[in-house]
Amino acid sequence: MGDYANTLAVAASGMEAQSMRLRYISENVANADTPGYRRKVAPFEAAMGDGPGAVSLGDVTLDPADLTRVYDPGNPLAGPDGSYDGSNVDLVMELQDAREAQRSYEANLKLFDQARQMSQGLLELLRR
Repeated sequence: MGDYANTLAVAASGMEAQSMRLRYISENVANADTPGYRRKVAPFEAAMGDGPGAVSLGDVTLDPADLTRVYDPGNPLAGPDGSYDGSNVDLVMELQDAREAQRSYEANLKLFDQARQMSQGLLELLRR
């Protein structure tokens, strides 16, 4: 039963990590037009205590990429040159990351469901 529990723990940790990743992606998309906003990035790390293969998200960091300069002389944030710092969020990249996180979440969910079905099949065999 240890391998079964490890399989479920690994799949659950993957789903939790991907759901947190989607949360950060949605925050990035929501703030794409916020002046001075830096994109949030969180790396995956090996999770301790959940068995081999389990993952978690590491500490959130801000993307060090340069902020885009927006020319808008009528904006109250604009400097003498008529421009201000926008955000460094690239919506195409965020969409790609969201699709990747969604597909990874679905794969972990299928793994979780497959392990559950296998244990049900084993129980049915043992009942006979």
